[in-house]
Amino acid sequence: MFFNATIESGDNDRMKHPLETLMTAGGILLLAFFSCLLLPAPALTIELAQKLIKMFHLLDMNQLYTIIFCLWFLALGAIEYFVIRFIWKRWFSIDRDA
Repeated sequence: MFFNATIESGDNDRMKHPLETLMTAGGILLLAFFSCLLLPAPALTIELAQKLIKMFHLLDMNQLYTIIFCLWFLALGAIEYFVIRFIWKRWFSIDRDA
């Protein structure tokens, strides 16, 4: 009876899996990781790299490129998140207004 009362009440709230948001974020980060492998990070000239090393008080160029790759990874992840979210909400979402 409880099951029928829930269906008849018109509640269409589906139960989500507890790890759904974690899996979504993980999938997007995986896409960003693949993008980092496919799209090269910005290449710096030696003069610009040395200027940035002095400006940020870094030890060497390895430390600079580690920071650049981390920022590149985060930027691509954020861009892909918003693009995939827009595409999902625009064309694939069930809850959109007709």
